[in-house]
Amino acid sequence: MLGVNLRPAVARFWAPVVRGLLRVGVTADAVTATGTVGAVAAAVFLIGNGWLFWGAATVTVFVLLDMLDGALARARGGGSVFGAVLDSTGDRAADAAIFAGLAWWFSGEGDNRLLVLLALICLVLGVLTSYVKARAEGVGLTCDVGVVERTERLILVLVGTGFTGLGIPYALHVALWALLAGSAVTVAQRFAEVHRQSRGRALPAAPSSAPDASSAADPAP
Repeated sequence: MLGVNLRPAVARFWAPVVRGLLRVGVTADAVTATGTVGAVAAAVFLIGNGWLFWGAATVTVFVLLDMLDGALARARGGGSVFGAVLDSTGDRAADAAIFAGLAWWFSGEGDNRLLVLLALICLVLGVLTSYVKARAEGVGLTCDVGVVERTERLILVLVGTGFTGLGIPYALHVALWALLAGSAVTVAQRFAEVHRQSRGRALPAAPSSAPDASSAADPAP
């Protein structure tokens, strides 16, 4: 997976920036919020209005901040629970805004219903990809498998969008079809991994509430 393989190189790239931000007191949460708001705004106002190349380029800049916030959190001694939730939520918001911007443009002046459909399907599959992993981890499993994670998803959609903005025909068609296929395979891989790990394991029982005073004093026959 590209996200895992690129982390060492990304860490080296951001190292001097991280040192500078630490000196001026910038927090990882502030970087996360800035990256999320910037990516969403670029997707809505640039991609959504047909400025595909500049929209893709601007979103890419803000998405790179997602790699910076993790490095900054580690440099401060580790991230917080709130920061982890904020980061994951921001990722989902930025991803959704990109596909929503594409769907908005191509359902109007862009006039391409096939791209609208592909963008919406990719949006749903992206949500499922993340949800299956989160739900699996919530019941004590690991679910890191998959040919298409967020890094690959963003590369495909942003490169396809940018090339389409430069006038390269069918670039976004190819990117979205590839993303659809890869995301569908990833969802299947994750379900298969959850099935493998959960075999023979029962779902943890929910804690039972204590009986109230009236039921304790007057038990049912």
